[in-house]
Amino acid sequence: MRQDNVPQDDSPTYDGHKKLVYATDKEGHYTGVQSSGWEVESFATSMAVEDLHRLAAEAKQAVLAGTVSPLAYHMYQHRLDVANLAQVSGFFQWQVKRHLQPKIFNKLSQRKLAIYCDVFALSLQQLTQVTEK
Repeated sequence: MRQDNVPQDDSPTYDGHKKLVYATDKEGHYTGVQSSGWEVESFATSMAVEDLHRLAAEAKQAVLAGTVSPLAYHMYQHRLDVANLAQVSGFFQWQVKRHLQPKIFNKLSQRKLAIYCDVFALSLQQLTQVTEK
């Protein structure tokens, strides 16, 4: 994309801030350019956020039904998926998937629970309980 074609759509996603993107200048060299957003990017971001809100609501109902651990709700509530949660927690993906099972989650050590508490900035009580509110 050329420097003068970088979108400036004042996207609400950026909330008045700008993002650095790279474009080519008149000589064809890449250079950093500030962008206030792009309508298509804003739409895609809002769709992804809506999807995460839906997943969090579904996970909350599943937690209350006892089919998944509270970890599932907090994961989606904090806009993460299994891969991202594994990356920030230091657990392997297969471990995170196991921790999503209530039977396994309820047996986790205090050390492992503390890691999740740190990731989500929650107390142990907040991590282990999800209420209907």
